[in-house]
Amino acid sequence: MNLQEMISKYDIHNQFKVLTDSYEQVEYAWNNKFSVSSIKTSKIKNIILTGLGGSAIGGDLLQNYLRTQMKYPYTVNRNYELPPYANENTLVIASSYSGNTEETISALNQAIKKKCQIVCLSTGGKIEETAMKRKIPFAKLLKGYQPRFALWINFFTLLKIVHSLKLVPSQTKNVNQVIELLKRKGLEYSKENNAALNLAEQILGFIPMIYAVSDYTSVVGTRIKGQFNENAKHHAFFGYLPELDHNEILGWEGYKSTMNLKLINILDEEYHPQVKKRFDLTSEMVRKAGAEVIDLTSSEANAKLRLVDLIYLGDWATFYHAVLRGFDPTSIDSINYLKAHL
Repeated sequence: MNLQEMISKYDIHNQFKVLTDSYEQVEYAWNNKFSVSSIKTSKIKNIILTGLGGSAIGGDLLQNYLRTQMKYPYTVNRNYELPPYANENTLVIASSYSGNTEETISALNQAIKKKCQIVCLSTGGKIEETAMKRKIPFAKLLKGYQPRFALWINFFTLLKIVHSLKLVPSQTKNVNQVIELLKRKGLEYSKENNAALNLAEQILGFIPMIYAVSDYTSVVGTRIKGQFNENAKHHAFFGYLPELDHNEILGWEGYKSTMNLKLINILDEEYHPQVKKRFDLTSEMVRKAGAEVIDLTSSEANAKLRLVDLIYLGDWATFYHAVLRGFDPTSIDSINYLKAHL
């Protein structure tokens, strides 16, 4: 069975097209009309994005994407409760693609009680109902996607919120560059013998360990790890430097080839010189332990574009990994089982 036959057999809901057309999500989000004029920006002292899974990863990306531009303390909250410091000076962004994520609804209700300033985004559900009832600013997301496959709608809606509130400098130029990047890479990764397929094939039979850098590219590691889990139904693990050099690195001393691990390094030219040196030394030790190391880099012009580029590569690679292993990249049976029994 060749690749196209495997895609036809296992990609039942045509996520191949969703991936190819990812740039359309950015266009939709950036052109979507909603108002945040009721938010008093002068009162904002900190920002909390509250969400889970595919609705939280956009918040992680916002943190890395605006690493040098976000001047407010910013937290991604993945829980039923908000941090105790949340108050009327906190901007809470409640993100749930379905609008019915129970943890996010709980945190939203707490934000209302704490008199936080709030913006909601979802495709509908209880989040929209609450926003309409309480006259909370609301951004309607485009329906029809698995939450993790709606990353670009989610993220660029978040970006538009902070952009519209003038909490960060204008983002329009880079957004247009992202659209062109996703168009170009979508065509590239949908052809035979591409870099994403090559990465998927390299991981066959192995469990990926993904190493990135806190605050710089940690979202890439988090995203690729989660996409191996959800798309390919495959274990993957993520650690970040420099922290892992103070603990996890010792795990490689006990490595045996039967563990079938491969290390994927997420590299970027803007890392601190000592972090670059740490990658070199860590990889040297991993190779000496007997494991293969794969380095992933992007040649795009700035750090924002490189983040998008590497995430998109990972999305395609894990899609291909799913079909190569005979799995439907869309199905989430175990998650549905948990939701039903909760």
